[in-house]
Amino acid sequence: MKWNQFLTGVFGLLLATGSYAQSNILNAKTPDQIGQVSAAELDVRAKKKPLEYGYVEDRDILWSKNVWEIIDLDERVNFPLYYPIDTVNIGASRRSLYDVLMTGIKSGKIKNIYTDSYFTEKRTLNDISAAISKIDTTDLGREQYNAGEEIDQQYIDRRDLSSADIMEYRIRGMWYFDKRQAELKYRLLGIAPVAPDVNFLDDEEPDLVELFWVWFPDARNILFEATAFTGGNSSQDISFDHLLNARRFNAVIYKEDNVQGDRSVNDYITESAFMQLLESERIREQIRNFEQDMWNY
Repeated sequence: MKWNQFLTGVFGLLLATGSYAQSNILNAKTPDQIGQVSAAELDVRAKKKPLEYGYVEDRDILWSKNVWEIIDLDERVNFPLYYPIDTVNIGASRRSLYDVLMTGIKSGKIKNIYTDSYFTEKRTLNDISAAISKIDTTDLGREQYNAGEEIDQQYIDRRDLSSADIMEYRIRGMWYFDKRQAELKYRLLGIAPVAPDVNFLDDEEPDLVELFWVWFPDARNILFEATAFTGGNSSQDISFDHLLNARRFNAVIYKEDNVQGDRSVNDYITESAFMQLLESERIREQIRNFEQDMWNY
């Protein structure tokens, strides 16, 4: 390959990567025109909504099973949910899933956040602030406090969890067989970002905690407006709502609803991570085989 062709290809790749989700880039006369859209395009975008879930009657559900899964963000296929973690030199249209969720919560557009995956105890932004940020006082600040003085702001350390701190996501969903359509389907119910305890971030192996659980149907509009970079085609973006509903990620089942109080896999398989993985695959195959067994006579 000639060097001029190689450099042209590299330049084109960088341009495509840097221009992701930036409309009008090919028609822009100056850089400040990048991202400008016509009134017609704005009108089309305003009318776009996430595809509504169809109504499912309880009597049409022949069989169902709730499963809890872990989405490990160290896996390459799950990178679109993790990156970008540094937004200083990148456009405002590119944000990680955690940033999108936190923006929705802070703006009040996501109202239904909970303590756990059973969605029984509702929380607010103030309630979860202790889980996502840590405020500490330096020694000089403590001296001012002990002396009865007002603590200077420079002696107060604040640490907020960022996208870089998120290690995994945990999701809860339900597989069900719709006898009216004779089809096995999946409905995502909740999602939770998981990160090290903010109070022990400097430890070598800090414990991972669920920061909060979001009722997924409540967050669909926000996730639909935000796009994820999948790396395949810069001109065809995909929303987080589509990515998650289409299950374009890899996850491992760590719990299913069962008679033992929905006990986790690691509660009855404790000594072997490999055997836990095999048990997760067994549960997954059991769900898949249900639909196949329906057609066996």
